[in-house]
Amino acid sequence: MDQAKNYITPVGFQKLKDEYHHLLHVDRPKVVETVAWAAGNGDRSENADYIYGKRRLREIDSRLRFLTGRLEKAFIVDPKTLSGDKVVFGATITVLNEDEEEITYQIVGEDEWDIKLSKISWKSPVARALLGKKVGDEVIVKKPQGEEVLTIQAVEFK
Repeated sequence: MDQAKNYITPVGFQKLKDEYHHLLHVDRPKVVETVAWAAGNGDRSENADYIYGKRRLREIDSRLRFLTGRLEKAFIVDPKTLSGDKVVFGATITVLNEDEEEITYQIVGEDEWDIKLSKISWKSPVARALLGKKVGDEVIVKKPQGEEVLTIQAVEFK
């Protein structure tokens, strides 16, 4: 996979767009209004509203620049359009661990991983071990506490 591209699912792309829109059209105008009001109150050196507002404005602008870069590099992959028996970006994989527990993961973009929802980044150690493999394959995942062997039980595209 191309490291320069920002692989992302349609859901993840929409979340980034929504965050960008909210920051630009809701949060930023409110902060600008607060800063303008605070600046009109005189001495800015001890004006908490002004100081905090300027700091928050820098944070928002920084996040907007980050999001712009991520959106521009986005390479959208819709898992519903994929098929096959190999583990690829967007796939939902069920594995069996060494304790005979079934675990399901979906391989998603760096900006949309959420372990609580079993979504892992394609750059994570688990995803890297799984990518390109098929049902029945065993993979070794290197973790901080040692290696773990996973057996692929199913590959789905939801």
